Parts: sequence; structure tokens; C-alpha cells
Amino acid sequence: MTRPDISFSVQTLSQFLQRPRKSHMEAALRVVKYIKNNPGQGILLSSKLNNTISAFCDADLAACPFSRKSVSGYLVKFGDSLISWKSKKQTIISRSSAEAEYRSLATTVAELIWLIGLLKEVEVEVKLPVEVFSDSTAATQIAANPVYH
Repeated sequence: MTRPDISFSVQTLSQFLQRPRKSHMEAALRVVKYIKNNPGQGILLSSKLNNTISAFCDADLAACPFSRKSVSGYLVKFGDSLISWKSKKQTIISRSSAEAEYRSLATTVAELIWLIGLLKEVEVEVKLPVEVFSDSTAATQIAANPVYH
């Protein structure tokens, strides 16, 4: 869980565990070769005290060639340290990139709410508001407009 550089590849390969093919095995060997050639890679935690949280999210419309479902991804940083990340195929087929990006934004905000609650529970002070970065102006406008909620 400390190698975000391979998490997407592993997640994609894990979808084919029930019926692996030769191409899947070749892709898995590429991941293993990458790990072998890059020892010591992983997450570095900063020693600087910074109690701000920032999050970045994105979605790739119809990224899965088999199901045409989009893939959402986010990462959350506490100060300069990466503390949470995820990439996952969305459960519903989106009709537009704005819809896929909005679902990604909603997933990111749900993770942030959970993380802030966890940090408060262990008495870690968090500077609010939290910055959430998205490259979709349409998704940001949908989230900002209370008429849509």
C-alpha cells in the first residue's frame, strides 16, 4: 500500500484473476520487473509541520474498453505528505465527461469527510477549509450550484 506508482496497474490486473490470459501474465511480469529495477521507491513522509489538507481528483471517461465505465482517481495530502489515494472503476456508465468528473469529485469529498473525522478523533488539528483540485470546470460548477442538490 506504499507504492501509488503501481496501484493502478495492480488494480487493473486484479480484474482478470478469474480468467487470466497470456497478455495479463506479460503485463504482471512488467510490473514485477519495474519493482525489481526501482527498489526504495515508495511514499516519503515530510517531517515539516503543516496541518492543511489538499485533494486532487480526476476521471477518465469510458476508460475501460470492456465495460465503457469511467475510472475515478484521487489523492489526498496532509501538508506535504500523501496520506490517501485511490483509483477505481465507476459503478455506473457516465453519459458525459462532466458526469464522470462530478462522480470523482463526490468520491473525493466523501473520503475527505471520513479523513477529517478520523483526524479529529485522534485529536489532530486540521486547518479548514480543505482545498479540492479538479480539472473540470463543469463538475466544479455543478458542485457549487445548490440548485442541482
